[in-house]
Amino acid sequence: METLLHISGVDKAFPGVQALKNACLNVYAGKAMALMGENGAGKSTLMKILTGIYHRDAGTIEYLGQKVTFANPKASQEAGISIIHQELNILGNLSIAENIFLGREFVNAWGGIDWRKMYQESDRLLARLGVSHSSRLPASELSIGERQMVEIAKALSFESKVIVMDEPTDALTDTETEALFVVIRELKAEGRGIVYISHRLQEIFQICDDVTVLRDGQFIGERSVADLSEDLLIEMMVGRKLEDQYPHIDVPQGTLRLSVENLTGSGVDNVSFNLKSGEILGISGLMGAGRTELMKVLYGALPRTAGNIYLDGKPIINRTAQDGLKNGIVYISEDRKGDGLVLGMSVKENMSLTALDYLSHLGRIDKAKELMTVVDFIDLFNIKTPSPDKIIGELSGGNQQKVAIAKGLMTRPNVLILDEPTRGVDVGAKKEIYQLINKFKAEGLSIILVSSDMPEVLGMSDRILVMKSGKITGEFSREDATQEKLLAAAIGKSH
Repeated sequence: METLLHISGVDKAFPGVQALKNACLNVYAGKAMALMGENGAGKSTLMKILTGIYHRDAGTIEYLGQKVTFANPKASQEAGISIIHQELNILGNLSIAENIFLGREFVNAWGGIDWRKMYQESDRLLARLGVSHSSRLPASELSIGERQMVEIAKALSFESKVIVMDEPTDALTDTETEALFVVIRELKAEGRGIVYISHRLQEIFQICDDVTVLRDGQFIGERSVADLSEDLLIEMMVGRKLEDQYPHIDVPQGTLRLSVENLTGSGVDNVSFNLKSGEILGISGLMGAGRTELMKVLYGALPRTAGNIYLDGKPIINRTAQDGLKNGIVYISEDRKGDGLVLGMSVKENMSLTALDYLSHLGRIDKAKELMTVVDFIDLFNIKTPSPDKIIGELSGGNQQKVAIAKGLMTRPNVLILDEPTRGVDVGAKKEIYQLINKFKAEGLSIILVSSDMPEVLGMSDRILVMKSGKITGEFSREDATQEKLLAAAIGKSH
């Protein structure tokens, strides 16, 4: 078995944080190596060292039998190592083809861009991934999932020997995911090596051959997928057995908190439902079903054209997101980087951003109160940050998500809407988020949980609504709901 890449004994420290200590990773020709670990385990740091974004403090990297140190990502790309980042780097004002070959455009005999060849090559890559769009289409017209496929097409265009995929299916539909898996199998058959980073355990067992686990920046072990179960893999990642993956609690439901009648708006068609205090209402459905649109119309981020919303029996009108906040409805976006957080600001500034009225006195922010409140939430949410002043873009995805949720709760809402709250979050951080959800549920908060993860919806919800094409196509009690019933309602079959 040919080893394409061998990383051993890598250390990396940042001020106040030992990010990696004796980290190791092997990548084999014709195989997919899963790189697993909780958020903050050091996976992204190790990949940034590999591709020249960070410089290691100790350790060696051998690529194709030679010791290497890449000065920057361009050097690693030219050597044959590509990385598909979790955070999308697509420029909306450019076409798909321009995004794929940005900085590497084909040149004709006269020194100009060979647009015909660039479009042909881009269309070929899109077809390989099952994307039906023309590569001439502006990237701004693509969904998040389609933008992810463009990122994958860009990586494939390098014809790399080692391809790192960081949460590649995070925003993909089931169909897009299967198309990606077909490509991964083809790449393995061609002798390429894949590093596959994902928190979706079922994908690891479906597409990967081996697993490397990091915990707290340290190498825990390399194992064959065939020798592992989900429970054993989780235990390697978190250092303990993770019992009861979805810790549902029974809470006596209180009075009617939210009533929605015939709500119609952007992507939403005549939707009605109720929500009680102390209840978790799950919202399920396939990508494009209108789940996020419903939440945004409810919250005021998208326009409402008909229907009524009542909070504690009183009619409310949310024309803007600010109205939603004032009326006690908080929406935590599925896109924490685009809508939820300001990556260049600190943990403290992000967390207090929507609660400045509560933290101010006579028009001035009470700095002592702000810091004390933020520190309380950092402790409550077990957010791993060396300081409240740490730039949030430098935290792991799970810790960023906790900050996004804390930011919403700091406004003391009556209704909390969580849209894909555990997307891109490891199993340990998921458990912590579920426990926090249960804590606030027990305190009487009304919670709407939107998720593409059926086991999550089934495991955490008291009641579940299923959507298709902007409409409610099914409603199930916790006791009556199954994956089969949710899927049937999601595709429009009668149940």
